[in-house]
Amino acid sequence: QVQLVESGGGLVQAGGSLRLSCAASGIIFSINGMGWYRQAPGKQRELVATITRGGSTKYADSVKGRFTISRDNAKNTVYLQMNSLKPEGTAVYLCNADVYKSSWLPPYEYWGRGTQVTVSS
Repeated sequence: QVQLVESGGGLVQAGGSLRLSCAASGIIFSINGMGWYRQAPGKQRELVATITRGGSTKYADSVKGRFTISRDNAKNTVYLQMNSLKPEGTAVYLCNADVYKSSWLPPYEYWGRGTQVTVSS
């Protein structure tokens, strides 16, 4: 079994910063892509940022220049540094990972349960 556990969410004023972490644990051979998504009440889940094992990144247009995704492959952990936060960034932030449990099995996509980020105006 593989678990993804997010941490670092909380309440912050507009313009502030937060750093989210997501650690993967369990039966893990290696992890391919990792990413952060968010879901606000009444809205669809949307991609925030993704990062490949080699460090290539992709961001939603709404967060470019303000958010930075990074990862530590040795720790099976992905981070999201969020600066200049806006009230519209209020959402549950979830991490996602494509996990190989062995060298001969295809990767399987796992999700964390999410961490709440609330940005007050």
